[in-house]
Amino acid sequence: MKTLRNIITSTLFSLLLFGCGSSASIISTPVENIDTSPLKVSDLTEAEKHNWGHLDLVTDTIPGMSVDKAYAEIIKNKKGAKVIVAVIDSGIDIDHEDLNDNIWTNKNEIPNNGKDDDNNGYIDDIHGWNFLGDGYDEQLEYVRILASGNTNNPDYAKAKAEYDKEYEKYLGYKTQYDQIFQQITNADETLTKHLGKKDYTKEEVNEIKSEVQAINQAKQIAQYMFSNGMDSMGDAKKEIKDGLESINERLNFNLNKNFKGRVSGDNPDDMSTKFYGNGNVKPVKKSESHGTHVAGIIAAERNNGKGANGVANNVEIMSVRTVPNGDEYDKDIALAIRYAVDNGASIINGSFGKSFSPHSDWIRDAITYASQKDVVFVHAAGNDSKDVDVEPNFPDDNINGEEISDTYIRVGALAPKYGSGMVAGFSNYGKKNVDVFAPGASVYSTTPENEYDTKGGTSMAAPAVAGVAALIRSYYPKLTAAQVKQIIMDSGLALKPKVIVGGDNNDIRPFADLSKSSKIVNAYNALIMASQIASK
Repeated sequence: MKTLRNIITSTLFSLLLFGCGSSASIISTPVENIDTSPLKVSDLTEAEKHNWGHLDLVTDTIPGMSVDKAYAEIIKNKKGAKVIVAVIDSGIDIDHEDLNDNIWTNKNEIPNNGKDDDNNGYIDDIHGWNFLGDGYDEQLEYVRILASGNTNNPDYAKAKAEYDKEYEKYLGYKTQYDQIFQQITNADETLTKHLGKKDYTKEEVNEIKSEVQAINQAKQIAQYMFSNGMDSMGDAKKEIKDGLESINERLNFNLNKNFKGRVSGDNPDDMSTKFYGNGNVKPVKKSESHGTHVAGIIAAERNNGKGANGVANNVEIMSVRTVPNGDEYDKDIALAIRYAVDNGASIINGSFGKSFSPHSDWIRDAITYASQKDVVFVHAAGNDSKDVDVEPNFPDDNINGEEISDTYIRVGALAPKYGSGMVAGFSNYGKKNVDVFAPGASVYSTTPENEYDTKGGTSMAAPAVAGVAALIRSYYPKLTAAQVKQIIMDSGLALKPKVIVGGDNNDIRPFADLSKSSKIVNAYNALIMASQIASK
């Protein structure tokens, strides 16, 4: 079997010229021979964990997008055009050290004068718009359907079944976590008393020898926590406490039929009122980190010695705060898409989604509008481990199976391991309705207050693709949005391994059956193809 190093010299490679008068030839990633790649058996290094989505399958045996290779061999010192990418999400920390130089500013608006200087209907929209106002917690969409009391709603029965299942499940989680937290707390107190110190070490716990049952039980609990990656019992308590906080939020807000989260003053079922919210696009609390993480994947400043590298340079992030701690409203999403288009975004990232969408037509109209205005819309496929050809995830771009947009890209998530486990267990998929796959599990990026963290989801895969779209639009600005989509789909790596689907070890299918393109996104190949098309 050939090794990756042998493949590089294979005569099966196609020699593709970069174009624009360059005399240097670029060798594309070996699509024909990629499946002879050996599996990576060693654990990822810390550096690889923080950057795996930018690595190269041939060089690194990791299913990244060859971003670093593209910069080293294609982009180099070339100067591209500025590209505005709208991030429709939760709030973004626009003051973050790794983002603050890449934030869009509305130059036609005078800051903080209380006037709509550019006459776009939004007052003081300096860095984008906040359709949520001061809101944060919200219900899930199927809970809103039940709360309306309209039993004639065709989705009512399905919503009730989903609610009953989820509410029972989270009540069970709460009981389990409460019990675990109490056990850890008791064990920690027992070990602290026995060892005479609070900051005891793993080694000290392992050396405990006692005939007292309570001490031995505490030792076993601590050893179990240490074996599962906890450095201390304090860390274990924090982990469980954070889990409890999330569970309680789910029960108290997301699944609470009596909770009223909307504070913007408009009617979410009436599209006649459009100008609500405010110009504050930042998170309302530190834990509102999703939008900041997504923005960093696209646009964190590259090679500045700080925490993360974004996929794209020459990017300005427009923040459109629309996604609460719960399900987004269809009206907000539809207006957010239109706001982004009308204010100059050429790419929109949407890392959100839900299984119920009472006004899905409003969003489809907005997606059509974006397509007509030559805007690429990149959307996360969802994290339910489901086939979206069978069980819809909204928003989507089709009516009765017919696509309404040729600039909408739906993205599934990869994990950082080439082979049978390379599709993230949580990722949705669909031969008709998912276009491509990209790095989405265990992605390191920016979080509020100059911090960084690792998160996973198709929410992380979508901005990776939005970043590649931004690279294409920056260096080949004459290409249309439809061409950008087709390049991303056609230039990816067509992989043939059989993979575990939906995290179910009994469900093994060819990777090619999980998306329309059968490919993983590759920035290096995309820029080569963009060069060829642009030169024509």
